[in-house]
Amino acid sequence: MPEGYDALVVGGGIAGMEASLTLGDAGFDVLLVEKEPSIGGHMIQLSKVFPTTDCAGCITTPKMAATGKHPKIKLLTYSEVEGIEKTGKKFRVRILKKPRYVDENACIGCGRCEQACPVLIPKEWEYGLIGRKAAYIPFEMATPKKALIDLDNCIMCGRCERACPKEAINFLQEPEEIEVEVKAVIIATGYNLFSPEKKKEYGYTGNLTVIHTSANPNIIHGMQMERLLAPSRPYHALVRPGDGKVPERVAWVLCTGSRDKSVGNPLCSRVCCMYSIKQALLYSSAVPFGEAAIYYMDIRAFGKGFEEFYNMVRELGVEFIKGKVAKIESRNGNPVIIAENTETGEIMEEEYDMVVLAIGLLSNPEAVKALGVELDQYGFVAQPQENSNPAVTDKEGIFVAGTATCPKDIPDTVAEASAAAAQCIAYLEEVGS
Repeated sequence: MPEGYDALVVGGGIAGMEASLTLGDAGFDVLLVEKEPSIGGHMIQLSKVFPTTDCAGCITTPKMAATGKHPKIKLLTYSEVEGIEKTGKKFRVRILKKPRYVDENACIGCGRCEQACPVLIPKEWEYGLIGRKAAYIPFEMATPKKALIDLDNCIMCGRCERACPKEAINFLQEPEEIEVEVKAVIIATGYNLFSPEKKKEYGYTGNLTVIHTSANPNIIHGMQMERLLAPSRPYHALVRPGDGKVPERVAWVLCTGSRDKSVGNPLCSRVCCMYSIKQALLYSSAVPFGEAAIYYMDIRAFGKGFEEFYNMVRELGVEFIKGKVAKIESRNGNPVIIAENTETGEIMEEEYDMVVLAIGLLSNPEAVKALGVELDQYGFVAQPQENSNPAVTDKEGIFVAGTATCPKDIPDTVAEASAAAAQCIAYLEEVGS
């Protein structure tokens, strides 16, 4: 007989955690499935949030701890939903738990396996800005704080086994098929990031995890800049990746991969303007004599306090250039922006120490494929009652929250997660046992 829960939450970012906590606090048993080794999603990687500039980690880590310790929530990390079938009032769900090659019950998160491992590869959580070991803990605040072995890059030297004080390393672990029954499902699978190498004219030819293969390592993307600005940054200070120099001139190129039919994404990603403005403010605070410029098509400051935040940053001296960036070249290791100022018609050529590509948010259709819900033309989860009941999908008993439906900011994501949980609670009370 499969294990039973009241609700399954798919995705452990800020939306998934908020929905799980709301359901758990209401007394329902929740299974939270997350494909990464830790919950936290993208938000735990951010520096600060706009427009308040509150610490993102200070908001997210308590949510992670509360989710991990909640008596009504069971975490299933490094796992993916493979299939779902409705039988009567319940859903039968097949989940694949990937092997960590570490016994989670025995591991105490001491990090000795990581210290002993001789292999060094780009660290995904830092978007390739620094390295990690083949035996590693994803990041310092990981929940659960358990190690795992990257078998694709492991050289089988046995050093992690010898270093582990709990004998937790187990190279014989196999993928585990788990079957559960749930009464309702909440989809909170989040978004994908645009891959900036698709804009070849911008000079970023690496990928989201390997910066060092870029044509110019001082052309980075927005999430890499978030890591450089965060208190838990990979370097000791705000420096550019190419040579460790403090960047005295930085430019942001908005709409990289958004509002762009040439790369298959005509949608506005909604958050890029504001996160770039926030980053420019934080950069100006970190490098007081630095110069910041933002190249934009339109500024979309639509939320509460957004317009005031935008005007404040303008008044503080950040330069806003309304123009289309045609190309980014390199000169003596520095990025050179070639753009048309659409207000004057002038062709500009400006050299900077670092350029930040404000990459947009894309759908994550692969994450919801097994759930069988309808998707819209852009790959986001369709909302049949978008205006009146946005948490509802085309499948009864399956609800959706956050950026699984479209790009949006954190407040809207949290609000929708609460709404999805409320709808789920009403549905659970209706179907009963």
